[in-house]
Amino acid sequence: MKPRDLCELLLLAALWGASFLFMRLGAGEFGPVALAAVRVGLASLALLPLALAAGQGTALRQHWRAIAVVGISNSALPFLAYSFAALSITAGLASVFNATTPLWGALIAWLWLRDRLTPWRVVGLVIGFAGVLWLAWDKASFKPGAQQTGWAVLACLGATLLYGWSASFTKRRLTGVPPLAVATGSQCAAAVALLPLALLAWPAQPISSTAWIAAVLLALLSTALAYLLYFRLIAHVGPANAIAVTFLIPVFAVLWGGIFLHEAVSTVMLAGCAVILLGTSLATGFWSPSSRTANAPSTAR
Repeated sequence: MKPRDLCELLLLAALWGASFLFMRLGAGEFGPVALAAVRVGLASLALLPLALAAGQGTALRQHWRAIAVVGISNSALPFLAYSFAALSITAGLASVFNATTPLWGALIAWLWLRDRLTPWRVVGLVIGFAGVLWLAWDKASFKPGAQQTGWAVLACLGATLLYGWSASFTKRRLTGVPPLAVATGSQCAAAVALLPLALLAWPAQPISSTAWIAAVLLALLSTALAYLLYFRLIAHVGPANAIAVTFLIPVFAVLWGGIFLHEAVSTVMLAGCAVILLGTSLATGFWSPSSRTANAPSTAR
């Protein structure tokens, strides 16, 4: 991986890690529905001119149905779930659960697309989901009168399940479609789906400038720009290397949460994160103890 690609990978992780901070800052005033709608709406406005200028209009028209499905399953519903979770759990904890996305992706690809699972990948799935259960058991609470974090944890896991399903759907229905068209069309579809709900759920009280700034940064930096960086990385270093961003996002999310929100990090949370990331690295094939080429340098493509 070239130095420039590595810098872009770190920037992408920082931007996606910051999304959990921005949601924490904005969800309380906007509410989950309005914040998710603003996020995809502004991202659509930023991406659409780029897609049209790149000549992606034809691809958007030809594949709009499948792209719309991805917009609902990979943006509208997960963004809504994470905005809801931001009301009661920390940015760092939400990002740790987000790191389970490749676990769901590997499991669904095996069940649906019949992707091969090596013994080490199976071990990774078991380890990863064991880490999720351990962390969820420690953090989830459904007790009346207390902060009911259990629903937030379930929302995060539901979002990552949708991310995993969307990856297989995209592979099955949108292979060969330009990534910029998929990214733009999916954000537009998510915006159309969430707009009516956002109008009904728009907060009656004025929204502070801090919450608005967080929402704008969430849309432009952690969504529009992040998508462009991600697809650029896939083109330059391949998807196997680009997925390394998954392991870096919790680091930045915990860092931003600690700096700006003074969020504490427990030993159990760090241990659970380590277990989940170990399982994820094995389940995705990113690291295989039995591979003789595991340490071979990657080449840009």
